[in-house]
Amino acid sequence: MDGSQKHSTTNPACADPILAARLEAIKQLAGGISERVAVMDRGFNVIYANESAWSEDASRRSGHQAKCYEAFAHRKDPCGTCPATKLYESPEVQSVACSSGGDGTACGMHQAFPLVSSSGEVETVLVLFKAPPKPVRQTSRANQDVKYESKLGELIGSSAPMREILDMIRLVADSSATVLIHGESGTGKELVAKTIHQTSYRRDKPFVVVDCGSLPETLLESELFGHMKGAFTGAHASKRGLFEEADSGTIFLDEIADTTPVFQAKLLRVLQEGEIKRVGGNQPIKIDARVISATNKDLTELVKAKAFRQDLYYRLAVLPLSLPPLRDRREDIPLLVHHFVAASCKRHREPIRHVSPDVMQVLAQAPWPGNVRELQHYIERAVVTTTGSEFNCKDFVAMRPDQAAHDLRTVARGALHQAEHVRILQALRQTVGNRTKAAKLLKISRASLYNKIRNYQIE
Repeated sequence: MDGSQKHSTTNPACADPILAARLEAIKQLAGGISERVAVMDRGFNVIYANESAWSEDASRRSGHQAKCYEAFAHRKDPCGTCPATKLYESPEVQSVACSSGGDGTACGMHQAFPLVSSSGEVETVLVLFKAPPKPVRQTSRANQDVKYESKLGELIGSSAPMREILDMIRLVADSSATVLIHGESGTGKELVAKTIHQTSYRRDKPFVVVDCGSLPETLLESELFGHMKGAFTGAHASKRGLFEEADSGTIFLDEIADTTPVFQAKLLRVLQEGEIKRVGGNQPIKIDARVISATNKDLTELVKAKAFRQDLYYRLAVLPLSLPPLRDRREDIPLLVHHFVAASCKRHREPIRHVSPDVMQVLAQAPWPGNVRELQHYIERAVVTTTGSEFNCKDFVAMRPDQAAHDLRTVARGALHQAEHVRILQALRQTVGNRTKAAKLLKISRASLYNKIRNYQIE
């Protein structure tokens, strides 16, 4: 490890503040794990490698800078065409993988990721190496099915994209580096941020959520940084900001892309200096709050359009996480359905409901443009508005894949019918099934109530 640290201090690429921050975060994450992790520059020099990567290499003990092919492939000459060079040549390439070739033994690279400097150029790459094969134990089919199910906090998923997300959360949780979560609306960005907080050593400290898109610039600044008495009209007393409230904990900045350039400049200073100034005050206040931000927009495109500060983007995205939409992780839908059904039944004091295979197939094939949030709300609506011990296809006919796209009038009519159905059920429960009293409670005639009960097939 000493040798790798010498490399990092002598390499000019690490003089860049963004690269230095990324390297420091990688060191914190990789220092105590058994997986082999390394960072290399354009000249294939090893800038950093954790103890596991160096453990079998004698060059680590020498005071000389090692080349990656010397340290990890045990070669005196370069490996030929290294896939990692694509990261330098094509900025749009997000990762590459390597396998053994015909010209010798490959270094064992599993994946390589670009590390971008403050100028937007790829200067170094992060390399994750393949783990040595583990002995395979004979297990039953049931155990094999459970083996691939993953859960971390309230996050659930057994698909490959979700296993990567869960593994990355475990890896980054105890770091203090900023995290930028990108994903479509409804994918669970706030839940991921909360899980990172609850998995970290900050778990007993505050987790503060800020919806940046719902507050105007002046109010957002006051909410985050606090204000002094008399700073503006209505400031009758000094007030602590949310950064102070989150001290020693985590602050989650949701919809960070919706902030103004003026606010972005002030937030950048907070991240650089680790201190805030209340509105109307001059005294800096040191804060130790981990910053996690999220957006459903492409910040790189906003940076190109000059709509988001590039330097702030790199400060926020030291550890970027990209959440997959539900359509890209359909194998997780049965796990999510069972979880949401159990939670909804418990919340609404309903007996546990079962989901038939036909219903599950319909749910798994639906497009779910609103992602996990839409699925969760739909399951809860079904629990409240239907009866019986098992869901059937009639209960979920609105979610058939070929009927997912409705015009506004159809959507409104469906929502009205569901709301009416729920209200009739509530009235009947309140009156213990007395239809005359229920009709009076609903302010409709008995005949209308009887027709609606028949139409909705309420028993």
